[in-house]
Amino acid sequence: MSSEQFRIAAIDCFPLSAAIDKPVRNSWRTLTSRSALVLRITTADGAIGWGEVWCNYPPRGSLHRADLVDHVIAPLVIGRDFDSPTAMHRFLAGALRIPAIQSGEPGPFAQAAAGLDNAAWDLVARRAGEPLWRYLGGVSQVKVYASGLSPDDPGPIAAEARRNGFRVAKLKVGADAAVDARNARAVLDALGAGGRITFDANQRWTPDVAADATNALAAFDPLWMEEPIPADESIATWQALARATRVPLAAGENLRGADFDAYLDSGAIRHVQPDIGKWGGYSACLPLARKAAALGIEFCPHWLGGAVGLLASLHILAGTGGRGWGEYDANPNKLREDFMPADITIADSLLQLSDAPGVGIAPDPALLQTYTIKRT
Repeated sequence: MSSEQFRIAAIDCFPLSAAIDKPVRNSWRTLTSRSALVLRITTADGAIGWGEVWCNYPPRGSLHRADLVDHVIAPLVIGRDFDSPTAMHRFLAGALRIPAIQSGEPGPFAQAAAGLDNAAWDLVARRAGEPLWRYLGGVSQVKVYASGLSPDDPGPIAAEARRNGFRVAKLKVGADAAVDARNARAVLDALGAGGRITFDANQRWTPDVAADATNALAAFDPLWMEEPIPADESIATWQALARATRVPLAAGENLRGADFDAYLDSGAIRHVQPDIGKWGGYSACLPLARKAAALGIEFCPHWLGGAVGLLASLHILAGTGGRGWGEYDANPNKLREDFMPADITIADSLLQLSDAPGVGIAPDPALLQTYTIKRT
């Protein structure tokens, strides 16, 4: 058996939820709790891999994705031999195509399959005794920015991020122009000399106002403006916006499949942001990262969830050379804080990954039990 061959014997789902004291708001919705769906796969030879499925929205979405894994995906893969995680990814892409269309749920199906793919890559690197960044031939250090700064008084969060080693932060914008400008100044003041900012409008603006709204924030010298318009606007609309603004555009967390090729080839975006727990996992996002690098586009993987997915996201950035930025949520989140290994360090917005096998995390069973939602 090669190091990448495996036969899955079991898949265990852990839908997690943790309360938060202060809701986290963006331009169109508010998080009142934090959620995650962690997957554990066990092979016939006893190897284990961990992955995480994107499930921030809607509320209790982790339960739905867990049902998809248990009742749709697991019967397809358990007991089947695969030559590699990529081979399993190709198999699932074909096997899930019609069910996803029939149910009208291509997104949740893609998310569940992505989490399983990530677990498989963790498994093969863990079995090889290598950290995944090294297994992929990458680097151990990546640039990271503090993410998720709400329009509700972001200055203190930015100040805390600076104390935690960040020099770059991403601010949620789009609700009110005056508030956005005031918040941007507060964030930069909190980050101090040399600090940089990025903006995320969460698809807030229509194309007719997006250029003016983006240019109004150009004076803050942002690294990028993320999703100023809906992700499903035409490529021509994105290209027109890119020509009309001085701020580099970023997008990708809400794209799937061939959409990425269209965006990369368009020249409209300078930072591509796939979420490996939302679409494609490592198997699809590794070639995407390499194509982006060839085009001079920064690979900046999106992540907003628990520690398992965060580390997986940082390892794919590291494994593909670490030339972009990794997203690291700055808001309190017990599903990140309680599970994150102590040997992960950040200084001057540089995060040092460990030499632990796989993505470097094996969740404590007691913690999993503490946060797991009862499934009825």
